[in-house]
Amino acid sequence: MQPPIAGSVTRRKFGKAALALGAGLAASSVAPLLSPQAQAAPLKHMIDAHSHIWTRDLTNFPLVNKQAVDVLKPPSFTAEELLKLVEPEGVNRVVLIQHHTYHGWDNSYLIDAARRYPQAFRVTGMVDDTTAHPDLTMKQLLEKRVTAFRITSLMRGADKWLDGPGMAAMWKCAAETRQSMCCLINPQDLPSVDAMCKKFPDTPVVIDHFARIGMTGEIVEQDLNHLCALAKHKHTAVKISAYYALGKKKPPHDELVPMIKRLYDSFGPQRLMWASDCPYQLGEGNSYRDSISLIRDRVDWLTAEDRAWLLGKTAERIYYFV
Repeated sequence: MQPPIAGSVTRRKFGKAALALGAGLAASSVAPLLSPQAQAAPLKHMIDAHSHIWTRDLTNFPLVNKQAVDVLKPPSFTAEELLKLVEPEGVNRVVLIQHHTYHGWDNSYLIDAARRYPQAFRVTGMVDDTTAHPDLTMKQLLEKRVTAFRITSLMRGADKWLDGPGMAAMWKCAAETRQSMCCLINPQDLPSVDAMCKKFPDTPVVIDHFARIGMTGEIVEQDLNHLCALAKHKHTAVKISAYYALGKKKPPHDELVPMIKRLYDSFGPQRLMWASDCPYQLGEGNSYRDSISLIRDRVDWLTAEDRAWLLGKTAERIYYFV
């Protein structure tokens, strides 16, 4: 039985609380740091670069390993529920992330959502790199708005996840198609990603959730140095996301700002993107607004142009090219 991908220990802790979806619309009690003048000019066309969705319609979209519907937590988080959640905060596009725990390698529900809402969604899918020609599958999926692929050390182990001809074929293909290799990893996996970036310098790479630096509550300097070192590869980018699982794991998330500043200084705003990691962001005192407001309303050293890149333009460049 494969270990969960989206379901890390920390995420499982918060996943139960995500049943209370109403928390996603609750306002943060923390006062913004920006001036009233800055707040008066809201951004338009913001993109959430990372959210999962699923449906209770198991007839059309069965769960992997014949799991029953009662495993879903929250019980429902459909494309429509996601759009309803993000709209009040000014977000109108979302990058959907394949949830291996629920759907395995079957990207059908995300692809269907992108088909039904082509302006709103792009898909980060998953392909089994142990199959004969994963690169051909990648090209076929590009026609269905799958513009990136999740790869992870959490499935096959840190010593094997980047090995094999299939993984090499995927990285080579991605350099041609512009489909990003999106890495769900732990800090200790950063040197392996660095090695792959050297081997495939033209492959676009995205690091999810700060490489999960801070999950223990501590931002380890050496881990952050390894992440910032990836900036030397011109096609790498980082999602500043999943605040609910990092640092103090509760709003206002100000303890993450120094890490964001380090990444900003290393990568620049055009290679950083905000994301929520919904629905796991919801609950345990966290809300959708808590997540977006850190970048949109609170970090006062960002310029208006910086904010535009972090909250939309970077994700648009990386994911919305088809």
